Amino acid sequence: MSKERIASMGLFKLDKGYEVALWAPNAKAVAMRGEFDDWSEKGVALTLENDGIWTGQIPLLKNHQKYQFSITTQSGDVLKRNDPRARLLTNSVGASVVYDDDYQWPEKTFQMPDKSALVIYELHIGTFNCKAIGENGEPNEPGTFKSTIEKLDYLVKLGINCIEVMPVNEFAGDFSWGYNPAYPFAVEEAYGGPDGLKDLVREAHARGIAVVLDVVYNHFGPSDLHLWQFDGWSENNKGGIYFYNDWRSDTPWGDTRPDYGRPEVRQYIYDNAMMWLEEFRLDGLRMDMIPYMRSVSGSEHPDDAIEEAYDLIRWLNSEIASRHPGKIVVAEDLHGNDFVTDKTKHGGLGYTAQWDADFVHPIRDVLTQPEDDSRDLNLVEKALTRQYSGDSLSRVVYVESHDEVANGSARLAEEIAPGNVDKDYFARQRSAIGAALTLTAPGIPMLFQGQELLEDLWFDDKDPIDWARKDQFPQLHQAYTTLISLRVHHPSLHGDELNITHMDHDNKVLAYTRDKSVTNEDDINGQVNEGDETLLVVINFKNQRLDHYILADFDNRKWQCIFNWNNGYHDPSEFTFADGAHEHSDNNQMINISEYQVLIFKARC
Repeated sequence: MSKERIASMGLFKLDKGYEVALWAPNAKAVAMRGEFDDWSEKGVALTLENDGIWTGQIPLLKNHQKYQFSITTQSGDVLKRNDPRARLLTNSVGASVVYDDDYQWPEKTFQMPDKSALVIYELHIGTFNCKAIGENGEPNEPGTFKSTIEKLDYLVKLGINCIEVMPVNEFAGDFSWGYNPAYPFAVEEAYGGPDGLKDLVREAHARGIAVVLDVVYNHFGPSDLHLWQFDGWSENNKGGIYFYNDWRSDTPWGDTRPDYGRPEVRQYIYDNAMMWLEEFRLDGLRMDMIPYMRSVSGSEHPDDAIEEAYDLIRWLNSEIASRHPGKIVVAEDLHGNDFVTDKTKHGGLGYTAQWDADFVHPIRDVLTQPEDDSRDLNLVEKALTRQYSGDSLSRVVYVESHDEVANGSARLAEEIAPGNVDKDYFARQRSAIGAALTLTAPGIPMLFQGQELLEDLWFDDKDPIDWARKDQFPQLHQAYTTLISLRVHHPSLHGDELNITHMDHDNKVLAYTRDKSVTNEDDINGQVNEGDETLLVVINFKNQRLDHYILADFDNRKWQCIFNWNNGYHDPSEFTFADGAHEHSDNNQMINISEYQVLIFKARC
């Protein structure tokens, strides 16, 4: 079967009605029924083609009407199935809805910010801006695309230029993280359906914000899953035509791993990815838990490898790079492998970037240590200098994500001060350090929703963001706003170069510079472009004030303070050098540094 024929499945609008094509190779008969025929039991019979695709024309079918398929199995059972490619369902246990793609987009095409200047904000539609809160504090209804749009101006003021949206495919129920895709092509009705998502993308783009979507291809379902034994056939009582029917089906989420070797399933996943990038104009994808695509157990054991998945990923990423060169594809792999972000022509998987476990885990370990003397600055150095594929922008760095603040873990502040975040000094101080490290490290920085508000506890799909915390912790919020602005607007924070200039293990003081790279020509001439700059980051990881502290390789005559966190955010102009600093050599200067203070300096031209 040709790729073109496989890709021609679904509904196609005619001058009158629609043409339909459905893959059900083991069915004895297939009929389509719905509002167009008053849900007759017989329905409109479809015709089987030689390649296992059933086709027909439905002249009475109209846009927005509900429909389903009746599939008669070889044993004579009749299965009621929704359209695997439907863009909209009434709900996960309801009916498919005809959806014409006639959305009116602005004429101006959105240009995604360069990845070197991206600051990603991961958010969950259902809890980001939830309006319907019951007396028990839990939502009666989830947040929506519309309610998320209402907070876009807030994100603009915060400085965010890219949002990563947790999965919005139709899932079981109205409340979910989204990682249980019942219908991969359908947009969750409770969130606002496909037009609601397009509205969000349009409004985000109008404000200069890119939109990346989290997608799940390592499993489908497992609940409300019409793809399961779709046409009645299966082996070993497993999932049937869309799934592996042997030992490769096993995942932590059930026997629901797609069959990456079956051409029709490969095309199904490919078309899904392209749909998000083309029909919905999304600026990139983040693919969930890649190890469970390329391996049965999610390990690196060669006996568990699924080579077909490697081929599928390479094909998909190569096509995205070719067809949409400005868009990004991020992998959640977490095994620290260069091949994940190596180019496909070099045998890699071709992802733009990967979530970096070698940043988040050591940084959280250092910041959550109850004793200052236990903080290992060597771990911080390794986290700051890690690269994949020889490119710092091949990694996404963060201290909070949906995974790191749930599943047995909690928000960083909660890990530091369990049950006492709002009143705890250490939670605020060390959270600020985590933000500073994230936003000044080489890589693409990412924040998780509410992180800038010092959200406590852990992520839950029924725990909405408490927006009152913005006024409760205004100085922390200002610190985030300033750090994000520095990250976006200072070229020295966009490249690979980071040099550790000072590491005091006893006093737990770390300093490092970020430099804008210069061209070879500039190097040869011994000159630096006017736009070149150096930033110096100084962090005290200890609850100890250090007066007249000697900071190596620091000359106060050429540095200007541009960020000052000192038990709260302070105007950088309030920072003053220690008395007598000028009396020391250029490489051995004095500075007063407070407990858990973060300072950022810019070199004067």
